[in-house]
Amino acid sequence: MTTKQRTVLKQQLLGECRRVQQQKADTARQAMLALEESALETQGSTEDTFESFRETCQLQRDLFARQLDEALTGLQALRRVPEARSPKDQPGVGTVVVTSAQRFYIALSLGEISVEGEPYFAISAFSPLYQAMAGCRVGDTFSFRGRPYRIEDVF
Repeated sequence: MTTKQRTVLKQQLLGECRRVQQQKADTARQAMLALEESALETQGSTEDTFESFRETCQLQRDLFARQLDEALTGLQALRRVPEARSPKDQPGVGTVVVTSAQRFYIALSLGEISVEGEPYFAISAFSPLYQAMAGCRVGDTFSFRGRPYRIEDVF
């Protein structure tokens, strides 16, 4: 893979991570707004029923508010991910790590994402998996949850 192809791939991976994270934020925001509207529009047959319903809506709204806050924090973190990083042989934020078992993109913990039909696992630099591979170089092996990985390429 050429340097230009690698750069394009990393830009696509970052774009997909941003899309997934934005979708999480939008979903939480919409759910919050729907609950707020429901709480304002619904009238219970008795005052106690209405207040109980409003309290339930408020608790759910708070849950979605926390999810929205986490999603927005993730988007902020993705803005700091370098789109093009000078080639190095060690994993770091913004790099693709190709191992004998899987391909990883170090950015934000989002699980499996796909670019051009190829699966990549987006992981955070704070994840236990990244901590296991941190400091390794191309050709090194590391173990995570009893499974060995060999680093074949980092870019």
